[in-house]
Amino acid sequence: QVQLVESGGGLVQPGGSLRLSCAVSRSIFNIYFMSWYRQAPGKQRELVAAITGVTTTYADSVKGRFTISRDNAKNMVYLQMNSLKPEDTAVYYCKIYDSWGQGTQVTVSS
Repeated sequence: QVQLVESGGGLVQPGGSLRLSCAVSRSIFNIYFMSWYRQAPGKQRELVAAITGVTTTYADSVKGRFTISRDNAKNMVYLQMNSLKPEDTAVYYCKIYDSWGQGTQVTVSS
């Protein structure tokens, strides 16, 4: 079982940036697929970004604004979010295999 702890969420104005972090309880060196999801109030959880090896994919709604990355030495997965919009407001979750973190709240509002 992999333990995941997200951090870095908060309140930010539209157009601002946040960097989410996901601390993983074991080495990620051999973990091929890692992802970030989000869930807004009243909506289903949706895939935001994924990293497969070194290849990244993004939901159309965040393409060009969000960047997923990994640091194998620190066992960390990151989600850099730029040009944030109110519709990005959600709880963001890190997912590896079948394990989920507790989530971190991102609120984009003026």
